[in-house]
Amino acid sequence: MANEIPNEILDRASLDAALGAERFLLFKHSGRCSISSRAFAEYEAYVSEHTGVPTGWIDVVNRRELSHTAAQQTGVEHKSPQAIWIVDGVAVWNASHFDITQASLAEAAETAG
Repeated sequence: MANEIPNEILDRASLDAALGAERFLLFKHSGRCSISSRAFAEYEAYVSEHTGVPTGWIDVVNRRELSHTAAQQTGVEHKSPQAIWIVDGVAVWNASHFDITQASLAEAAETAG
């Protein structure tokens, strides 16, 4: 996604593809939460500066079941906001709330493999 706002994940097929990817950054977002809005801005800024990052986000309010499915499949307890790096179908890093920054996403991308 070169310099684009990342895609919203709207259905199970898209989620399954994301979670099975070689490398994927998943973001869980609630438009009702100011902390989530701040974290989403950090996520968008990271994605806009790192071309080629395969990524997408889930609206946890409107896609609650999809969000919980992501938690079950990754083994990462649901939080919102939340960022999860997936490598070869495995969640290798996650952060939530104020721990989601451009810097933390970049550092995780380097160490996640």
